[in-house]
Order: sequence, then structure tokens, then C-alpha cells
Amino acid sequence: MTAQQGNISVEADNIFPIIKRFLYSDQEIFLRELVANAVDATSKVQTLANRSEVKGELGDLTIQIKLDEEAKTLTISDAGIGMTEEEVNTYLNQVAFSSAEAFLKKYEGETQIIGHFGLGFYSAFMVAEKVEVVTRSYKSDAAVRWTCEGDPTFTLEPAERDRRGTDIILHIGDEEKEFLEKSRIEGLLTKYCKFLPTAIQFGTKTETEYEGEGDDAKEIKTEVPNVINNTHPIWKKKASELKDEDYLQLFDELYPYSDKPLFWIHLSIDHPFNLTGVLYFPKVARSVEVQKNKIQLYSNQVYVTDDVSEIVPEFLTLLQGVIDSPDIPLNVSRSALQSDRNVRKITSYITKKVADKLESMYKNDREDFEEKWSDIGVFVKYGMLTNDKFAERGKDFALLKNVDGKHHSIDEYVEFIKANQTDKHDKTIGIYTNNVTDHDSFIQSAKSYGYDVLELDPVIDTHFVQHLEQKRGDITFVRVDSDTVDNLVQKDETRESVLSENEETKVKSLFDTATTAEADVQLKPLSPEDLPVMITRPEFMRRWKEMQAHQGGPMAGMDMPDRYNVVINSNHPLISGKLLKMRKDDKKAAFAKHLVNLALLNQNMLKGADLTAFIKESVEFLHES
Repeated sequence: MTAQQGNISVEADNIFPIIKRFLYSDQEIFLRELVANAVDATSKVQTLANRSEVKGELGDLTIQIKLDEEAKTLTISDAGIGMTEEEVNTYLNQVAFSSAEAFLKKYEGETQIIGHFGLGFYSAFMVAEKVEVVTRSYKSDAAVRWTCEGDPTFTLEPAERDRRGTDIILHIGDEEKEFLEKSRIEGLLTKYCKFLPTAIQFGTKTETEYEGEGDDAKEIKTEVPNVINNTHPIWKKKASELKDEDYLQLFDELYPYSDKPLFWIHLSIDHPFNLTGVLYFPKVARSVEVQKNKIQLYSNQVYVTDDVSEIVPEFLTLLQGVIDSPDIPLNVSRSALQSDRNVRKITSYITKKVADKLESMYKNDREDFEEKWSDIGVFVKYGMLTNDKFAERGKDFALLKNVDGKHHSIDEYVEFIKANQTDKHDKTIGIYTNNVTDHDSFIQSAKSYGYDVLELDPVIDTHFVQHLEQKRGDITFVRVDSDTVDNLVQKDETRESVLSENEETKVKSLFDTATTAEADVQLKPLSPEDLPVMITRPEFMRRWKEMQAHQGGPMAGMDMPDRYNVVINSNHPLISGKLLKMRKDDKKAAFAKHLVNLALLNQNMLKGADLTAFIKESVEFLHES
């Protein structure tokens, strides 16, 4: 063979569809593409050996990644199928003419190839000033060297290589010198190649063992191959072959130093699309946003992204784990992903599997399910709010927990409270708190009426209870401080006031003076055992304001007044007795102000200078008493 020169041919029929479908957004992708090509070459030679088309032992198939900082080179070496001179001309000198595509057609069903498009090799020029390829085909004793400096010219000449396979040598440019750093390359290999099916070695590492015990123990250090990948991840195995320890080990690989998952789901389907994976349920609690981007997407064990928002419903992005599918079109626009039929099928499948798992846990071990509810409740509610199919399934296992720690399904709870908490309009009223400590006095008052009080989460449950009200139509929720206890469940019952009309006018005038502009003063004849003054917040306005704040809606940035009601219990002895019997107007005003401040303190609404002044006033009242 003699050295030859020529021009690289770009086939227009192939290049334009490829450009539309395949675009690199990150420079670092080059290493993933080149290692994936090496894995493909290895897979091909194994396929041919199984068909007895490759003679003799295959030998060590480990892919070697070598970094030479002095020479400014990064080399990816494999012992795969290699290429002949003719194949180099065919596959390297014609951009986007993919050898993977041809091999797949010939050996359909016998092998899995990662690359399909033929552009992966040319990603090398994203970081290299010059690329050398030294390759020897399994069919030949002769090796060739292909060299290109990032322009349409190339050199192809004889070379030496002692066995079949390919070396891709990247001469890294000065502007890309970060890719000559060992830590950078190891980080990329760990990110993109951690689960590739062929062993990948990046130099060596030191392992330390100890011989003997105690102070006499001897430290023994050994240099061993630094193999960076797990070639047989558990999501490629059958669930029946695995133990809990296997799933926890994978979780530790994916999320080192993270809290252990609550449970997991093994995904496996081969029709009408191919998908495997493992999804873990973390302790979501109230941290909805923090938990996102924890699912890693793979294609034939090659890491692609951790942004799976276009592939799974939004509520499933709160999970952790792996989805691996060769059927997801990874190289198209996000809008195309949304309309892709396979993606829609995958979304439905994963949603169903998650619902199946939760329903199974609820039915088979409800006690354990209730124990986990505080960790998974936000996830289930978020799913019901954002996904209609999941909402239909979730209504059967979503739980409501009361302040005493008792759990009920939604149907069970409506039935549980119906007898005592149905109002005059025949509507069942669910009473709730989102702060057990601050609302303690209201909760105790509600319990004295025989009412049950739910404990709901302040972040998501404002939306969730509204969802239940709209979907069911037979229940309405009110917060325990939204009205006086006698009016939480509106009945036709009335209570007489012990005050005359003239006395009520005087009392209201005193409290109007004692309150701010945001307060609406109301007199109500409550039980003498109820508090003398209470702060209530109308359910509709408070809920609307909370939802605007949580959603960041168009009104979220507005400084809207926080209106509330100051309810005066006209039947309480401190109002009907002590207040009205005071002789001096300034004493009456001070006492009314003191009672209002007590009510504000009870709602945790008295802070800063107002709280300091109230404490001082309280000391004076005690001294006078």
C-alpha cells in the first residue's frame, strides 16, 4: 500500500436529515460519543465471534482511555472489530455515512449498537486540533493510520498495530486544555459511561488493605486497574433475580451520601416499546422543587440527561432512579418529543406502574403505607393535581390525616365526619389546620363541638383541597380559624346575647378603636366557655391569597392587605362583666386593646415592637390586679 491523499466527501443526502436530528449542545459530549463508538466496535466483534466469523480468542476487550498531558493527547483504544483501508474510506471520509446503520441491518436482532447516525466520530473535532485513527480490522494483518486536522483534507497511510481494534488519538488544542486534566476526564467518564456494557479503564488507582489488627496492622497499597463502569446494571436484569441489597447498591452508586429510599419500582417492557429502569421513592416531604432532576435517562446504558421533563409527567420528576430506552428520540427538539408516540406511551406506562405500586402497598400493608405517608403524601397529591390519569387512580389510596394521627382514605373520611359535620345546605364540611401549634385553641374548641380536625400541609394542600372540592362536589374544606367554632359547620341553631343593643354598640366602638384598618370587628353571642376575643380569617380570601403566593401568579407580587375578623364574644364574662363595669374610658380602651393583642398573640400575629409593648402592658395589668 502507498500513502494517499484526498478530500473527505460530505454526502448531501445524508447530512441534512442528520443535522436536523443530531446537534451537540455541550462540548463535553465528544467523550461520550467516542467511547460509545468503542463499545459498539466491541459489541460487533462479540457478535461476529458468536457466529464463528472471528477466529481464535477475543482476548481482553477492555476499552482503554489514556491521557498524556505532555504530548497533549487523549486516546480512546478498543479491541473491537477494527477497520480495513476500504472501510476507513467508506466510514471516515464520508460524513454521516454510519457503519452502525449498515451493521444493524445485516445482523438485525443479534446485537445492540449505540450509535446510528455517523456524526459521533466527528465530535472529536470539537476539542481536537488534529485527530489520528490507527485501526486494524479483524479480517486483516495490516493496520492503517488516518489523520485529519479539522479540514476537508486527510492522510491515509500504513501503520503498525499488534492486534485488531482502533486507537483514536485526539491532539487537544490550547483552548480546550481542560480536557487534558485527569479529574475532568474521569468526571466525564463517570457521568456518561458509568454503566456502559464494556469495561472501561482509565489508568490505575490505589487500593489500601490492612494486614493484622490494632496498632500492629500493616498498611498494604496496591495499584489496580481503574475501571470506571458497572457493566451489568440491575435494571438490565430480571426483578426475580434481585434482592433489596442490589437495589440499594445501585441507589448508592447513583446518589452517594443520600438518604435511603423508601421503596422502588422495577420497570421492564419490550412491547410496544423497549424500556427498562428502576425508580426510587425518596423522602419528598415538602421539598417539591429541590428534588427535581434526579431521574437519569440512558440509551443502551449511555447517559443522556437528567432532565426528563418531556418524557415523564412532571410529578414523576420528584422520583429518583434510571430510565433506559433506545426508543426515545434523543436528538430532536423538545416539541417533537412532546408529540412523539413512543414518548406518550412511555409516559402512560410509567404513570401506571407507579400507581400500581402505590395501590398494592396500600391494599397489602396499609399500616406500613400510613407510616410512609408523611414522606410520600406530597408526591401523591402533586400527581393528582397535575395528571388526570393518576388522579383517577390516586383517589383510592390518597390519605387524609387528622391532628390525632389517624389516617383515612378520602371516601372513608367523608363517611366518618358526615353525621356531625354536615351543614344546613347538606354539604359535608372538612375542618383542617396547617399549624397545630398556632391553632391549638381553635382545635380544642372544634373538638369540644365533636368536630374532627385534619392536619394539612401549607404548601400543597391549599390546592389539593380545592381539587377535592371540585372533583367530588360533596365536601367543602374550611380552616379551623376561618370562622368562630359555632359557624364552621353552619347550622340553623342560634344563641342569644346577654348584652343589650346599647351595650353591644358601646363594646363595638371600644374594639373598633383598639384594632387596625385591616380588621373587621364583629360581635357574636358565643358560649361563655369560648374565648373572649378571636381572630378569624375568611376562608375564600385567605385561600386565594395563599394560592397566588405559592403559584407566583399575576397578583403574587402585590402588597395586598391581610384582612381578618376580630370576633368579640358578647357572652364572655370579661366582655359582659369586667369590660362594661369599668368606670374610666381610658381603662376600658386599654383593656379592649389588651384582649385584641391576646387574640393576635394566639394567632402568632403579634411581633417585634408590638409584642414588646404587649408584654409590658400585661405586667401592668397583673400588677393592678
